[in-house]
Amino acid sequence: MTAKSLTSMRSLMRDSKIPPVYAILVVVFVAAIVLDAIFGRGQITSSTILTNMVVRSVALGIVAMGQTFVMLAASIDLSVAYLISVTAVMASYIMQGDPNRVPMAVAAVLGIGAFVGLINGLIVSKLKVNPFIATLGVGLVLKGILNASFENFVGAVPRSFQTLGYGQIGPIPISILVLLSVTIVGALVLSRTKFGAHLYAVGGNVETSRLSGLRTDRVIILAHVICSLTAVLTGLFVVSRLRSGAPWVGTDGLYDLESIAAVVVGGTALSGGKGGVVGTLAGVLIFGILDTMFNQLGVDTFLKQVLRGAIIILAVASYTIRSREKAA
Repeated sequence: MTAKSLTSMRSLMRDSKIPPVYAILVVVFVAAIVLDAIFGRGQITSSTILTNMVVRSVALGIVAMGQTFVMLAASIDLSVAYLISVTAVMASYIMQGDPNRVPMAVAAVLGIGAFVGLINGLIVSKLKVNPFIATLGVGLVLKGILNASFENFVGAVPRSFQTLGYGQIGPIPISILVLLSVTIVGALVLSRTKFGAHLYAVGGNVETSRLSGLRTDRVIILAHVICSLTAVLTGLFVVSRLRSGAPWVGTDGLYDLESIAAVVVGGTALSGGKGGVVGTLAGVLIFGILDTMFNQLGVDTFLKQVLRGAIIILAVASYTIRSREKAA
């Protein structure tokens, strides 16, 4: 291959709108197929396993889309796991298995989510509290309220609401369509709206954005509200599959740390201003493939966490090296 062709290929990759993480996604998928064929049962490419893999990734995927918004604004949200638990418990408690109470329950948890996002955004933007501490504090408040009010599974969701978690339109699960819809809407908001442009600007340099006339506080607050609303949607999906809510469903799923990891693996910078939900979707799918591969190979649970952590470190390191090469 000539130097000219190499230069052209690099230019094409640089100018492409497809995030580089999709190359990693392909490599991980091929590696999973090979390892499963050698050491496993060779079934990882079956339609059933692939569909189940994506369905299991839906909960993480939805909340990771919202996490992308706050991280683009150079913020972070550690309260999402607790908000997912609040949503699951409150939705189940209000519905009590009655289909007629579904609209009221959904409206209530959406209101709670918007309020939590507003509080997070105000603390970060107005009080200038570090987002890590601010959102962790809000999350602990939610945890305290949950633990003081509920101890076990409570209420029930009606069979009609369980369609969100188990229903299908033709051969495609409704949950997968929901994840794709959230991703598409998020991508359009980031690429086609003023808010999206302002979000990248604020994440890139909040002081420069403020001096340029942008209302930076509003951008940060709205990003946190969006993140909380996606956490609510995740909570509704989780409770539709569990059929009842419990105070630990969000924290046991590690949706706070897992969503941050998926966003970072997807190419969004922790410093803000760079990335997007399309890359985040690839990061979520990478985690889904890894979990499926580990299950097929019978990998020990603790070793699974070690391997996932190592892969996250390697992915972030590769982005750092790539960024330095571009700067050079």
